[in-house]
Amino acid sequence: MRSIQWQFEAFYLYGVVEPLTGESFFLEFSYLNSVCFQAFLNEFSETYVDSLNILQVDNGSAHLAKNLMIPENIILLFQPAYSPDVNPIERVWQSIKDKLSWLTVETLDELRKAMDSALNSLTAECIASLTGYDFILSALKKAHLAA
Repeated sequence: MRSIQWQFEAFYLYGVVEPLTGESFFLEFSYLNSVCFQAFLNEFSETYVDSLNILQVDNGSAHLAKNLMIPENIILLFQPAYSPDVNPIERVWQSIKDKLSWLTVETLDELRKAMDSALNSLTAECIASLTGYDFILSALKKAHLAA
C-alpha cells in the first residue's frame, strides 16, 4: 500500500464589522500570523484614518505578538479567553460557513471566488442584524452619547 501526502493550501480572511451600521472591512492574507495582522491593522488604520477604532480580538498569538506596532487610531480590546460568542464578527464567519458548507470545490481559487461571492452578498443591513447583540449596541450608544 502506498501512502499519499495531501497538499495543504489555505488563505485567511481578516475582518472587522461595526454592529451599529453593519459597515465592514475584510482583507485576505496567505497566513495567520503577526506580519499579516500588522499589514491588516495598517491598511485598516489608513482606511479609517479620521476615527478612533476599537477592534475586539481574541487572544490569538498574532494579536499578542510583541513586535506589533498598533496604529494610533486603533485600540485592541481583548475578549475573555474561550468566549467567541461575545465577538460580533463570529456570527459573520458562521453565516459565511453556513453558506459554503455544502459547496464542493476543486481548487483553492474556486473556494476564494465562493468566499468573495458570500462576502459580497452580505449587505450592511445583514451584517448589522447578525452582529447587533443588545449588550454591544447598548454600549456603543452610550459611547456615542459620551463622545
